[in-house]
Amino acid sequence: MSSQAYFSEIMHERKRPFTYRFRYPAFHLKVDIDRIDAEALPLKGLSINRFDWISLYTRDFGARNPDVGWREWIDAFLKEYGHSTPPARVELVCAPRMLGIVFNPLAVWYAYDAQDRLIAIIGEVSNTFGQYHHYVLSDKGRPLLSESRRSLQAEADKVFHVSPFLGMDCRYRFRFSPPGDVYKLGIYQSENGQPTLVATQASKAQPLSNATLRQVRRRFPLDSLRTLWRIHWWALKIWFKGGRFHKTPKALIHIVYSHSPMTPRNAVANAHSQGDAYAFETPHHAH
Repeated sequence: MSSQAYFSEIMHERKRPFTYRFRYPAFHLKVDIDRIDAEALPLKGLSINRFDWISLYTRDFGARNPDVGWREWIDAFLKEYGHSTPPARVELVCAPRMLGIVFNPLAVWYAYDAQDRLIAIIGEVSNTFGQYHHYVLSDKGRPLLSESRRSLQAEADKVFHVSPFLGMDCRYRFRFSPPGDVYKLGIYQSENGQPTLVATQASKAQPLSNATLRQVRRRFPLDSLRTLWRIHWWALKIWFKGGRFHKTPKALIHIVYSHSPMTPRNAVANAHSQGDAYAFETPHHAH
């Protein structure tokens, strides 16, 4: 199977105006969007576009329209970013629905050309208000990675309201590595040039099999619900600590969906800057 299960460890660290750091285990899927329908058929407990213990719904990602398939959406979307040829292969790393409940703070799409070279990354960011945004890294279909590099960095201004305890005058730095048997992702947020927040995901792959799905049901019975609970619990703790509350900017209140480009970051060699090491931690529990 080209699709895989990911046992992950998520880390969040806030650096100002007060500090905290926490970790939690999570479950994700790496989905080959052209093969997952066939790959899911022999599996018990994983369904596509219907209720199950674990399920993937087309309407949860991409166009978020049940009448628009993922392949149809991403081919048209990347054409807007200068891709004259549709990608040969597309992978989506996301949290699936668990007993019908889903929340993905960040899902990531990876597109490859016919030579299996990475040509686009789409970071799909969601908030708890039902809005979502795509941050897009693309060079009109040209490869994003040289053969000697295994990760890349990109930057983007914050244009999408996520947390009410973080302002909009922020900039993101992303660190990506293509998903494989090990998957690593880092997000580093700064405000007025000062480090504010670090969030990372470190995952180990498991075969997408009935045995793995039984393990998922045992270890992550209500994973999406736990993610939502953690978000609101930490928001409450920040509020008690005196965190400043930021309302959704008036210009963004009625915008359900938007997208914007990321900019490649050339200083990839600076791997020792503060926070970078977190992106390469190995999940302790994912054995």
